[in-house]
Amino acid sequence: MAGQTAYTDILAANGYTCGISGKWHLGNSAKLQKSFSHWFVMPGAASRYYDATMIRDGELVVEPGYLTDRITDDAICFLEQHARQPSPFYLSVHYFAPHNPWINNHPQDIVDSYDDCPFDTCPQEQPHPWSVGHPEEIKERLKGYFAAVTAMDMNVGRILDKLEELELRDTTLICFLSDNGFNCGQHGIWGKGNGTFPQNMYDTSIKVPFIMSHPGAIPENTICDALLSGYDFMPTLLDYVIPQYEHAPGLPGSSFKPLLCGQEGTEKEHVVVFDEYGPVRMIRSKQWKYIHRYPYGPHELYHLSDDPGERVNLGDHPEHHGTIVQMKDKLESFFIEYAYPRKNGIHEPVTGEGQLHLSGPDSRGVMNFQPRKENNPH
Repeated sequence: MAGQTAYTDILAANGYTCGISGKWHLGNSAKLQKSFSHWFVMPGAASRYYDATMIRDGELVVEPGYLTDRITDDAICFLEQHARQPSPFYLSVHYFAPHNPWINNHPQDIVDSYDDCPFDTCPQEQPHPWSVGHPEEIKERLKGYFAAVTAMDMNVGRILDKLEELELRDTTLICFLSDNGFNCGQHGIWGKGNGTFPQNMYDTSIKVPFIMSHPGAIPENTICDALLSGYDFMPTLLDYVIPQYEHAPGLPGSSFKPLLCGQEGTEKEHVVVFDEYGPVRMIRSKQWKYIHRYPYGPHELYHLSDDPGERVNLGDHPEHHGTIVQMKDKLESFFIEYAYPRKNGIHEPVTGEGQLHLSGPDSRGVMNFQPRKENNPH
């Protein structure tokens, strides 16, 4: 992250006070950075849910109680402190939920409420041939996963209630999104992209929930089926809150503010390019998805219009060779334009255990963070 401008840097330069509560996972968690003035974060990528170790004011502290509640408590304190300040605020609330561990790590009353749930949305298919491990105690895992989500939902409600109490709801833009999808048995996988090796790019792994809410400005109860990318979030957010903002040239993504505000006919033809796991890269349109694994494959092509479940790999069908050539050309052109060679992860031997070392030749073997053994369930 050194030398790279974050949108919080731009917000701070425009008068915003920036705070974060929860998971950072973008470098040295012990170092207050990216123009945040409030910094309450996890020391690494993983944690236990009860009595978790956190970083507060530069010091490691054990936070008693349930982690999701403690993150919310801190976020609410930030809101209370800045509600009456003349400057606007930005707050990142990064829950660890619903990450593993799921069993014996969540409020028991919520877990028990799922005793009779059939979990019809989580079909337990035969283990994927690339699966890195198929779990036991499926029902208990599902109960814990759903309990983690439910507890998180309840805490999001606490934040919304506090905004209402502080009379900030109508002047606050709320963005709810996730960093990845997750398979709870779909495709025979437990996990996201790193639930298999080679890593998978199924929609169940990469599609994320995304909600933006601002009463009186963003149409309510509206579902948009536009194809958008994480690259579009920064320009959209800054375009929305900073009227004079102009997206820096040379960066990917574009603002979808007009679409967000309900202006018809403003949808652009987006192609999502997703690079999550080093040498595994993907390009996706509404109709097609192509996955390229450097250097030797296996590669995949799915016709999403006819095969939304991604069951039939057309990558070795001669009649689709032209489609593959076109999509691979767009994929590689994108990374030639936007990837920074000295931090490029295309040659990294990512196995699915998570990235502990910095990527690219500039890393020189330096670890991104040092996980604490007693606080890392993985």
